Amino acid sequence: MSEYSPEIKEEVISETREEIVEPPMFKVLLHNDNYTTMEFVVEILMFVFRKLPEAAVKIMLDVHHEGIGVCGVYAYEISETKVNEVHALAKQHGFPLKCTMEKE
Repeated sequence: MSEYSPEIKEEVISETREEIVEPPMFKVLLHNDNYTTMEFVVEILMFVFRKLPEAAVKIMLDVHHEGIGVCGVYAYEISETKVNEVHALAKQHGFPLKCTMEKE
């Protein structure tokens, strides 16, 4: 049995962070070109960005009509990985599809 000693005082020191800084987010963008097929762009959107077919077609049409389309918004490392994945798949299939990222 431990003895209680009223002379010993214990203090609990705790620190709380007042401000949590969220990491910056980046938009991943697909750019229009005259060579990459619409079907391939839809496949990329479904495979790399996990878009449903309807959403993939909408983004593909944005790329086709507006010249650029937003695939998603992610943290830096994820955005960079997705851009590299798109470029690797496009090169593998012989397309010059351009994919970039920009800070949101």
